[in-house]
Amino acid sequence: MPRFFVNKNNINDDHITINGGDAKHIGRSLRMKIGDELILCCEKVDYKTKILSISDNEVLCEILSQSEICSEANMDLTLYQAVPKGDKLEFIIQKAVELGAVKIVPVITSRCISRPDKKGFSKKKERLGRISLEAAKQSGRGIIPEISDIIDFKTAVSQLSEHDFSFVCYENGGVPFSSVVNASDFKNKSIGLFIGSEGGFDESEIEVCEETGIKIISMGKRILRCETAPISAISIIMALSGNM
Repeated sequence: MPRFFVNKNNINDDHITINGGDAKHIGRSLRMKIGDELILCCEKVDYKTKILSISDNEVLCEILSQSEICSEANMDLTLYQAVPKGDKLEFIIQKAVELGAVKIVPVITSRCISRPDKKGFSKKKERLGRISLEAAKQSGRGIIPEISDIIDFKTAVSQLSEHDFSFVCYENGGVPFSSVVNASDFKNKSIGLFIGSEGGFDESEIEVCEETGIKIISMGKRILRCETAPISAISIIMALSGNM
């Protein structure tokens, strides 16, 4: 059954209105008709609905039933990703959303080869947002994970320190996730995860992270590509915390 996200202000008593591009997509691309059923998601609740009227600008649906979404993790994980080359960030965002991240924050670190400025990145942000949206739909998420504006290393460290738990994955040392991830400790907590770009992190950056209280994590004896590391790390955290 087709599934779309809607805002709370689109819900009125027993009816939900869909506007804009989604409305046109429902009628033109999906060729849906009056009486067809849709799943509409808002704030971690799925609404099973039936189409009452349809046009290119608006689809009006009647709510048939509703249920809380059980696909969301019992913690909030934010991925801080040092900006990689090419379209790797798109792939990382897609997989991070599928695995349960609630926010992805692109970061410029000392070893980033790709170094877009905020103005240049803002042009790409809309596309990255669409990738997050489509991944959220595909994986049955209850929210659309946020794609942050690009930030520098200093700001990333400051934000990481505000999480209940924060980790930086380092190819030259650290402790395993299994020694620091506890299911009962992580429930209803915020987790910050920092992953480097193609060149990893500079030693001075790791020192700053450690001084700030960010836990240094080893991903094992093999060196992972920058697009493999976040997928592996999120998967490990989700599994060890009972969210997979």
